[in-house]
Parts: sequence; structure tokens; C-alpha cells
Amino acid sequence: MKKFFLLSLSLLLCLTWCGAMEKEVCKFAVKEGKDLFLTHYYNAQSNDSIRGCVIFVFGGGFAYGERDAKQYQSFFSWLCDNGYDVASIDYRLGMSRAYDDYGWKKGALGKVKRFKTAIEWAREDMLDATTFVVENCERWHIDKSRIIASGSSAGAITCLMAENAICNGLAPAALKQQMQVNKSPYAAVISFAGAIFSMKGHPKWASKPCPMMMFHGNSDKSVPYKKSSMFGKGLWGSAYIYKQLEEMGSTYYFYDAAYESHRMAVSPMNNNRDEIMEFIKTVVEKGKTLQIHKTVRDTSKPKQKTKFSPFVYLSQKG
Repeated sequence: MKKFFLLSLSLLLCLTWCGAMEKEVCKFAVKEGKDLFLTHYYNAQSNDSIRGCVIFVFGGGFAYGERDAKQYQSFFSWLCDNGYDVASIDYRLGMSRAYDDYGWKKGALGKVKRFKTAIEWAREDMLDATTFVVENCERWHIDKSRIIASGSSAGAITCLMAENAICNGLAPAALKQQMQVNKSPYAAVISFAGAIFSMKGHPKWASKPCPMMMFHGNSDKSVPYKKSSMFGKGLWGSAYIYKQLEEMGSTYYFYDAAYESHRMAVSPMNNNRDEIMEFIKTVVEKGKTLQIHKTVRDTSKPKQKTKFSPFVYLSQKG
């Protein structure tokens, strides 16, 4: 009888925890004839309180992925339990088969141009989704000063590209109307294995970006840890970006994982929640400035290769 009671209590607690996060689906744009949606996750038990919001962008090499993928659900639930709604968004997957007949040229150069377009589409869709979230802050009880951009892999690239565009005055007009002068709509960017793509050399910043938290492994052969470029065209990763932030006097937290692979695109969402919440509470909520470069290594794992040619990144699926 006692075992049955404990089992029933555990089941009830589990159902209560799982049921606390509710969601609604909203269309925020139509692009290339395709409807783009976001899923707004929120804690039903705190619906009347003012909360923050994380705009999340899934990964998948700009070729595949879903905004409601199971691998992110626990992270979303945790954010909702800690006072942050989640707006997980669609974006056009320019590297997917849906766009194979778009008129792309073959070969490495053709793939670079297609990749450039895919990133530009994702960035544009991210900024449109941000505009939609900002415009609905009052209805959703969201504090505009606590909107965070976050993404995994291709999604992290998208978030970093969006902030870079804002700093360079490239935000869409509708979003500029919602922004204070020279201020990003994002209180922070949390990037899981991200980078910035450029066709004109290293990333440029016309104004200081918002605070950034970046996770990256130096054995990542999917998204460059430092940089991968040819003739000034390529990707500049977290290890390069944090140096730029340091020189600009910007706030950053760089979690630098030695000999870690592309698994850093997802694993910190489960394994580094304490660091993530400390960053949110210290930087986003208290407005403190900091510069942290934390280098970690799991010594139970062997050393891995850390340098890869641009062709390795080009050969990745998607």
C-alpha cells in the first residue's frame, strides 16, 4: 500500500510538472509562399506575472530541424519554471531539398552562395519573429527589457547574425520602431556552438553588441570554433567573437570546452543550466557587466583534432 501511495504521488508530481508548461502556436510571417510559425511556451501557473522571454532558434545545418523538437523540450520547461517564456520559431531552411530547384550553381562556390542566402533568410526570419514577440509583449505579459535570443548550431549562427545586423543598422523598420535609439531588442544572446558568416572579412560591429554567452568546443568540425575562411569569405566562431567583445569592452561569458565536438550545440542546455541561469540573473536581470572566459576539459576523454580545413565544413550535410 505504501509503495502504491509513493508511486501515485510521484506520478501526480510528474503530471503537475509536465502540465505546467502550456503553448500556443502563432503565425508571424509568410516567406517564399511559406507560412512561418512560432510556438509560445509559458508556465500556466504564472500567467498573470511579468516574465522574460527566450526567442529560440533550432539547429540543423539550415537544412532540417523543427521548432518543437523533443531534444529542446526539457530546456524549454526549465526556462518556463524559472520565469522565462519561450518563443521557438520557424525559419526558411535554405539548404533543404525544398529549395534544390532554386537555381543554385553546382560546386563549392555554388554551395557557399547558397549557404549565404540560407543564413540571410534565417536572420531575416529571426528578426521578423523578434518584431512579432516585441509587439505581443503586453498581451503575453512579457518584459521587453528581458528578451533573450538563443539558438543551437545553425540557430546560434542565426542569433549572432541577427544581433550583428542590428548593431550595423540593418534591423527591419518595424523592429526599429519598437527599439530605443541604438539599442538591441535583445537583453542577451545565448549561443550554443555558433558563429558569424561574412563575405567581407571578419565581422564588423558599428555599435557595441548586447551581452553574449557562448558555448563552443574546439574540436567542432560542424561550426568553426575560431574561424574558417577563404579569400575573406567564411565563418568566424565563438573563440574569435569573444576576443572582439573583449576589445570592445562588451559583456561576455565564453564557455570554452577543450577537445569537445559539436555536441556543445545541445549538451549545455542540460548540463550547464546553473551557469546559464547565473548569467541571466546577473547580466539580464541585474544589469551587471562582466567578461568571463571559462576553459574546461573532461580529462576522462582523449584529445581530439582541433584544426580543420574549410572543405571539412563545406562537406558537412546541409
